[in-house]
Amino acid sequence: MRILIAEDHPDNRDMLTRRLERRGYEVEVAENGAEAVEKAKARVPNLILMDISMPVMSGIEATRVLRSTPNTQSVKIVALTAHAMESARRECMEAGCDDFATKPVDFAGLVALIERYAA
Repeated sequence: MRILIAEDHPDNRDMLTRRLERRGYEVEVAENGAEAVEKAKARVPNLILMDISMPVMSGIEATRVLRSTPNTQSVKIVALTAHAMESARRECMEAGCDDFATKPVDFAGLVALIERYAA
């Protein structure tokens, strides 16, 4: 399974990449929403872990672009955000995210979510 991690914070990117690769996932990273869109269009992943607050283009904007692009509109997108309020969750889901996870990341829960989408 190929996973694109769209995350602007290097420590978060590194932690998620290392831990997911150890579990056998193929991981690619993007540092902002625009880069995530570019990489997803070029090499369509099975799943995107999309940070919502990123520079250049937010995760919300990137999700909307990916949902309006034919070859990426069915890619599973999980929003990752430190904003745990219901309004943030609603905004992510309305933009087209398939699921929502808060930071700090509960890694076991995230892996269970990924495995559910991989099945």
